[in-house]
Amino acid sequence: MNASDRTPADLLRSALAADPARPLVTFYDDATGERVELSVATFANWVAKTANLLQGDLAAEPGDRLALLLPAHWQSAVWLLACASVGVVADVQGDPAGADLVVTGPDTLDAARACRGERIALALRPLGGRFPQAPEGFADYAVEVPGQGDRFAPFAPVDPDALALTVGGAGFTGAELVARAREDGAALGLAEGARLLSGRTYDTWDGLSAGLYAPLATGGSVVLCRHLGELDADALAQRLESERVTLTL
Repeated sequence: MNASDRTPADLLRSALAADPARPLVTFYDDATGERVELSVATFANWVAKTANLLQGDLAAEPGDRLALLLPAHWQSAVWLLACASVGVVADVQGDPAGADLVVTGPDTLDAARACRGERIALALRPLGGRFPQAPEGFADYAVEVPGQGDRFAPFAPVDPDALALTVGGAGFTGAELVARAREDGAALGLAEGARLLSGRTYDTWDGLSAGLYAPLATGGSVVLCRHLGELDADALAQRLESERVTLTL
């Protein structure tokens, strides 16, 4: 990765320039049997579409706070990088009542209704499927995002020294997030081409770092597993082998 990268969006651009075809996020939901593999290019395309939705249709601006009420999921990772691309603060599991807009999964719809701004709901169905019927008061992400542009340019440059992420009561600027992700990657022994399997949740920095930021910052990739406890030892061993995992958390 480039030493000059100072925001998560910079990290993604560098990864795209280096090797767009390599895997970046491989997602498993062991409660449903879902598996999704996203190359750097495919992930970046989802991020661009989501950032265009965020900046355009939702009129989000740098410094706006987005309450992100999503579990560890490939679409959560997309939203984190889309926020970073626009300059919106991703407030992970934050209070919707104090947010400018909210993005929620199906299990937190009631809590998300406290947001007075724009509300986006994700069904979190296999292959990014939509709700059978959009929840009242929410736009369905799977309906809104496909028509968005495949390339994204922010209306204003993202300030690396502005707040970018809050999680677990801690806040990080873009530059701090990138530095911390690199430090975590080095501490874990991640290097270019490493494959990290993470069963951690996305409601702590450690979970976000292992499940997205540290692999992205070090040229690696993540096998992100939701409901990993559903697997027995033999099935887990088979996954580690088939996914060529080099580190497990």
